[in-house]
Amino acid sequence: MTTKMTTKQKAAAPAPALVTPPSQPFAIPQRRKRSARSKHAGMGAIPYSSGVAFRVWAPNATRVFVVGTFNDWSADATPLVSERNGYWSADVSGAKLGDSYKFRLLNGEQELLRIDPYARQVTNSVGESVVLDHTFDWGDDDFRAPAWNTMAIYEMHVGTFAAGPNGEPGDFDGAAEKLTYLAELGVNTILVMPPSEFPGDVSWGYNPSYVFAVESSYGGPLAFKRFVRTAHQHGLAVLLDVVYNHFGPSDLDLWQFDGWSENGMGGIYFYNDWRANTPWGDTRPDYGREEVRQYIRDNALMWLQDYHVDGLRFDATAYIRNVKGNDNPGDDLPEGWNLLRWINDEIKAGAPWKITIAEDLRNSEAITAATSDQGAGFNAQWDGGFVHPVREALIVAEDIHRNMMSVSEAIANRYNDDAFRRVIYTESHDEVANGKARVPEEVWPQNADSLFAKKRSTLGAGLVFTSPGIPMIFQGQEFLEDGWFDDSNPLDWSKLETYGGIVALYRELFRLRRNEDGATAGLISQFVHVHHVNPDSRVIAYHRFGDESKRDACVIVANFTDQPVENYTIGLPAAGEWKLRFNSDASIYDPEFSNFPSAGITAIEEGQDGLPCRGVVGLGPYSLLIYSQDPA
Repeated sequence: MTTKMTTKQKAAAPAPALVTPPSQPFAIPQRRKRSARSKHAGMGAIPYSSGVAFRVWAPNATRVFVVGTFNDWSADATPLVSERNGYWSADVSGAKLGDSYKFRLLNGEQELLRIDPYARQVTNSVGESVVLDHTFDWGDDDFRAPAWNTMAIYEMHVGTFAAGPNGEPGDFDGAAEKLTYLAELGVNTILVMPPSEFPGDVSWGYNPSYVFAVESSYGGPLAFKRFVRTAHQHGLAVLLDVVYNHFGPSDLDLWQFDGWSENGMGGIYFYNDWRANTPWGDTRPDYGREEVRQYIRDNALMWLQDYHVDGLRFDATAYIRNVKGNDNPGDDLPEGWNLLRWINDEIKAGAPWKITIAEDLRNSEAITAATSDQGAGFNAQWDGGFVHPVREALIVAEDIHRNMMSVSEAIANRYNDDAFRRVIYTESHDEVANGKARVPEEVWPQNADSLFAKKRSTLGAGLVFTSPGIPMIFQGQEFLEDGWFDDSNPLDWSKLETYGGIVALYRELFRLRRNEDGATAGLISQFVHVHHVNPDSRVIAYHRFGDESKRDACVIVANFTDQPVENYTIGLPAAGEWKLRFNSDASIYDPEFSNFPSAGITAIEEGQDGLPCRGVVGLGPYSLLIYSQDPA
């Protein structure tokens, strides 16, 4: 979750809780006879054969109208009818697809013109709602995401990934043109940073104004559908980052939507007391209010159903389940926990192959525990227990300070006794910004192309692709992008050629991690045993395997020093020949790499490191080796 904000945050003093809308009835003034409430189900604008139905939740409004291009923006030509449960609706014949519209709400002296909270398309964040035609030719799109044990994720920010020739923000059509490159790199899953409509044209996306509308500067909803369809045609799953821990805080018509609020706070869509407060403004949704829960649930399912998205990554779930994002029971939001459970149960019931991932970063097994066990029900979670100790071991200046026990614990960490309940990485949008930078830049500021920076960052990549979990890299990591992530700083695609060898290294890691040659099945298997940790030489060895025979085992050996290691003895799970599948020190990846002699291992039946066999390896500086035996 980014803490970057370019807009003013709203603030308010703590106040007593408002859990439900006011219970007292509100007066409905006498007025002329008009059309009945809508006969069509749904929220927002619902097209039908001869018009469009409109429905909006505004429990404190005394009158509601829809104004738009279909009635020349007349203030009172098209009233909505109260359904007497807080909702207002009407069927409007003559309204059509592509029409722009807004809701006009009256509340006492207040006259409010609002963008539809359920708008699937807006002209911009301070513009108008648009009646969207969701019809789209998906072809024969019956795509299924890869099995989670073979999933390999590439996190993408559309605006900087596909920026124009003069640095203008990229869009989904531009990003789609680069999907062939990602498929050839070995990626099989893309994680798109939040694309919901945000203020202006440049943003990380974590300040959504309208969560149902695809960002207009990215090309809007049809461009996103084209992107997903093209991704699926390339064999790439698409995961979407969604933000429900707060909304806005700017360009936000949800704020005091129908004119009601308490203590100057957000009104019907938000908590109106101390529970509203988040690090990003006082705009935490009221998870205890039925209509708000439905709003968030409907949004999550929309992406999966209408856009064929293959899974969701929920931003900062710690701030959905807890006011202060901690594990203090006094700050808990039980209704937030229940909302997460509800959404995950709905997804599992309707599309169990679609993955949900939590960014919680509190190392809590409850996040990925089943809802029947009072867990939140996520399939996986970003693992702070991996990224923080591993990054520290990579970027600390002196070898003597690299903590190999912490690295060992990071490799072996797991949730709910399942290797694939976690997403592991050394770079993400948060880890390369907010006062931090790309790993090569952290290793040697202003010298990200130095030998040490290249060696240690690729050592980290080796750990990501060989440790148990779902591996993820951040855009540009594969061609040694430097500095820190900024939403106005496009990727430097010229580095794709400059560091073509590093790109080849990542391509090889993707291939091995997915077991494309059938020789590294251990990397897609459940188990890991860190059997060798030497705090003096800074060498670590572990093996991945899927069954007790360990015939599918991969053995990984890593050197965390700037000195080569000769004739180093490690334990091995079986006797015989172990073939070298990968050497991060190979000069084919970079002419500065030492290409230190590393070869296959002949394991003999003499015990070592608690294993039945042993063998001898050679390791280059800051290097990682992958070994396996030929399949039986």
